[in-house]
Amino acid sequence: MTESTLHDLARTLLPADLAERWISLLRPAARLVATPEPGPEDVVVGRLGGLPELPEGMAWPVWEGHGPLSFVASVDCAALPTGSLDITLPADGTLSFFYFDGQIDDGDALVWPKDPETWPGARVVHVPAGVTVAERALPVVDDEDVEFEAYPEVPLTARVEWTAPDSWHPDFVAALHREGEGRAEEGDRHPAEAKAFVDALWDLERAADHLIGGHANPVQNPVEYEIAHGFLNRDGGDITWSDPRVEEEARRWTLLAQIDTDDAADMMWGDCGALYWLIRPEDLTAGRFDQAMFTMQCC
Repeated sequence: MTESTLHDLARTLLPADLAERWISLLRPAARLVATPEPGPEDVVVGRLGGLPELPEGMAWPVWEGHGPLSFVASVDCAALPTGSLDITLPADGTLSFFYFDGQIDDGDALVWPKDPETWPGARVVHVPAGVTVAERALPVVDDEDVEFEAYPEVPLTARVEWTAPDSWHPDFVAALHREGEGRAEEGDRHPAEAKAFVDALWDLERAADHLIGGHANPVQNPVEYEIAHGFLNRDGGDITWSDPRVEEEARRWTLLAQIDTDDAADMMWGDCGALYWLIRPEDLTAGRFDQAMFTMQCC
């Protein structure tokens, strides 16, 4: 989505002060596009599926007690348009994304932020440039009735697009309320003067979103809330969804990657869903990808 499209929509349908506050929330993302046959001018920045390239001695990621994770995607950090983004990605090397997709157990074990015991079912691996890697064969599964397969390999190209927060994201809601103004009733979090704008945003169609950085495009509610709620209750707490600490924590997480359902790679997450990896900016800057958290949403 172009920056001018979003600016024009806000300035047409919102009062001037609210329009500028909302516009300030827009963030650039690297939109990854599945490109089965890249042209001579296309810059390939990564791929969906195929087999991962891992360093010698690095084990294929496994969820202990369940089995190997599926290789979902990888991106070449040096090829991404990182200079146009507002997150601190590694300058080089490869980021690979793995997920326990249900091939082995027919979808019985699910990976959820609310259950820390399931967190090993999704992984982000950064391999720095200069490290010798080799394509890794699929691990053998000790069940003759299970066919553990790789997804078809599809190259990814990238373009920078501007993204807006979901209409239920706390920053979105705050931007459309003036200081001292009461919040709308539960179930309708936006003031009446913003209704036409919120409805128009819903009408803007977005194709399959594979994103690095920017705002997540949730299938359901803001993914930041799911991550925040799970993170705050990671030690067995009982913090409710309505607790103000959840909203506060949600603002501390940023999208690292979103991988959507994509026919080109035979990827279907639930019912036309998407995979999301979020991380705190300080962990991203420090390269602590083991601190990234995962959620999946579907229709």
